[in-house]
Amino acid sequence: MWYDANFDPSLAKLRLAVKDLCWQFNALAPSALEERLGLLRRIVGRLDEPCEILSPFMVDYGFNVSIGAGSFINHDCYLMDCAPISIGSHVFIGPRFGAYTALHPLLHNQRNTGMECAKPITIDDNCWFGGNVTVLPGVHIGEGCVIGAGSVVTRDIPANSLAMGVPCRVIRPLSEDDRVNFEEL
Repeated sequence: MWYDANFDPSLAKLRLAVKDLCWQFNALAPSALEERLGLLRRIVGRLDEPCEILSPFMVDYGFNVSIGAGSFINHDCYLMDCAPISIGSHVFIGPRFGAYTALHPLLHNQRNTGMECAKPITIDDNCWFGGNVTVLPGVHIGEGCVIGAGSVVTRDIPANSLAMGVPCRVIRPLSEDDRVNFEEL
């Protein structure tokens, strides 16, 4: 559904309120664990614990974000949650991650009206994202995926896949051949 993101005063008020909370969160010392967690609980719609999110962290609305237990989000994450962004449990997200749900018209005369629509992003459990990954609107990333650094994910990625690139594509399925023998290290 198309909506006016730029000039709807109720949406602007919601964005401004959560951006103030993000600013407070980002200004806190890393050692202020309880205070940081309290703010995160106010910023995101669902935050299962334990979970760790490093600063800076930014959202557009916050209430459209859910983050599962055991997940880790590294520095400089931006979740453009105009539609729901669901991050499963035990998801490891590298620095400079962006998940963008908003879509704008391609033709400038339509785009200049401020109208946009949004599609949800779903990241299933046990995924790992390298640094500087971008996930675009409507994408579903299946359980157990590894997304290589610098990737731009434009379409769904099936479960247990190693995927990377611009645009991101599946390189191969993950298998027992990928198991690390910690005793050999």
